[in-house]
Amino acid sequence: MAADIWTALFIGLLAAFVGYEVISRVPVLLHTPLMSGSNFIHGIVLVGAIIALGFATTPLEQAIGLVAVIMGAMNVTGGYVVTERILAMFDRSKKGRGGTP
Repeated sequence: MAADIWTALFIGLLAAFVGYEVISRVPVLLHTPLMSGSNFIHGIVLVGAIIALGFATTPLEQAIGLVAVIMGAMNVTGGYVVTERILAMFDRSKKGRGGTP
């Protein structure tokens, strides 16, 4: 049992380190388009949270699952809002008419 906890902790720390290293090497101009273009990953996380909530049996598991679903939904919504703002910056129909990007 203790080995499982250490393994999970090691994998989590390794994933955090690798994720930080990968993201920190992306140029600033590409970071937001790349992150907003990966909205499908946020959708997969949301579906996983919904499935986990469906299998929850105790009130604690259900509460954690509910928080995961809410946070996943916020993540998906935020990703699409960012994408919409990026697309609005490149919308040529609003330029020259006094519209704000």
